[in-house]
Amino acid sequence: MGRYLRPATLEAALALLAERPRTVLAGGTDHYPARVLNAPDEDILDISALPGLRAIGRRGDHWVIPCLATWSDLIAADLPAAFDGLRAAARQVGGRQVQNVATVLGNVCNASPAADGIPCLLALDAEVELASRDGRRVLPLAEFVLGPRRTARRPEELALGLRIPARGDAARSVFLKLGGRRYLVISIVMVAAVAEFDAGGRIARARVAVGACSPVAQRLPALEAALAGQRPDPALVRAEHLAALSPIGDVRGSAAYRSAAALEMVRRAVASLGAVEAIAA
Repeated sequence: MGRYLRPATLEAALALLAERPRTVLAGGTDHYPARVLNAPDEDILDISALPGLRAIGRRGDHWVIPCLATWSDLIAADLPAAFDGLRAAARQVGGRQVQNVATVLGNVCNASPAADGIPCLLALDAEVELASRDGRRVLPLAEFVLGPRRTARRPEELALGLRIPARGDAARSVFLKLGGRRYLVISIVMVAAVAEFDAGGRIARARVAVGACSPVAQRLPALEAALAGQRPDPALVRAEHLAALSPIGDVRGSAAYRSAAALEMVRRAVASLGAVEAIAA
């Protein structure tokens, strides 16, 4: 059987990771269900006792979501409107008990194609900060998540947290999720959108991402370009804007259904951006 290790300092945690590969555990809500039927021989590095890695807040020109910040912490945090979509996703990650324990960064590191947080974080231009005994580095989220259950984290590294550029007060965001029911369900399609508006109510810049329709969530740069300078209008969204997606068929829906649903969901997200901007104005 593997060893269970719970270091009390970041330095101790990085030293243990430098020795040999270990499975990093924070909330454990993805780890334990995947191991119900077996007892794998792996060393567990539980980082839940590390100090100073939970409080969400602004650091200079970035917002920081540290590695131990939970979904409940995110829901309760004093964040600007640009985070409303991510907050909406947080409320749909399992039930309240899961939200109280599961970490936002753990959702990213698990790298599921249906991870609720990743489309929102892509639309927020999030970066992942990693640390090892040799130093620190920062990767854009799109370069960190490589595929289903695969990330760019090296065995000797610990993912320390998420860095998100601070936006102006004119930024708005939405998150829409399609599943077999409203809550406690794995996504069929997810759409996250963030837009910054000018004084006339037109989109100055948009960022749109779709999840559960490709091995990793995808931004839609062609659509983002088409929305720039326009008022939010779902008629601007065309099927070719979603060409980068590669949905699969599974027990939750066929590939054709996912494609059609993704187009409709993106159109609804654009309409929702217009609605939240109108309310804010």
